[in-house]
Amino acid sequence: MDEVKTDASVTVIGDLVGSRRSVDRPAIHARFEQAVASVNEAYAPPVPLRIGTGDEFQGIFATLGDAIAATLRIRLALLPHVDVRQGIGWGRVLVLAEEPRVEDGPGWWAARAAVEVLEGYERKAPLRAVRTAYVAADGEPGPSPELVNAALMARDQIVSGLSERSMSVLDGLLRGRMQQVIADDLGISPSAVSQRIRADGIGVVLAVDEMVQGL
Repeated sequence: MDEVKTDASVTVIGDLVGSRRSVDRPAIHARFEQAVASVNEAYAPPVPLRIGTGDEFQGIFATLGDAIAATLRIRLALLPHVDVRQGIGWGRVLVLAEEPRVEDGPGWWAARAAVEVLEGYERKAPLRAVRTAYVAADGEPGPSPELVNAALMARDQIVSGLSERSMSVLDGLLRGRMQQVIADDLGISPSAVSQRIRADGIGVVLAVDEMVQGL
């Protein structure tokens, strides 16, 4: 079958970190499936995220902004029970077959290279908190990898340092919930929610999430 070429796509490859050491693998997998389904529903990616073997998943998003936003939401849905590394790629995708769908090409190679970047970070103590990376395929014009990765590094560093309660605050705000409602659910005061937003860097994560929407 002839290869069908497309324009540059935004690919995502991810895998769970340390899930095999979990004492409750079925619960982790159920949470994983729910996170993927929620992102697919919210962002309707052209090629929905799908879970493969070895706790790996992949999909293609309509925009880089969508992919960046989705990676944050998947991570928050899984933390603190298990973490996830996610590589975002920019490049052409070759569709080799439709049924079953088989894809290849620079877009997927770039996403895989981004995952390898993260694996390298895990061997460097100052960068272990970074769980998302972006790589553009050679010769594919797109958003600057340096600028995108700077935003991802800042975002991931903050998220990695959040307590479980602060993660709940961030998750609620990303869902558009009011601070009063979040406070009631957590059994804390609205002022305590506001303090967490300021002191824990949650406001910065929200600002980054909004800024990248147009990419």
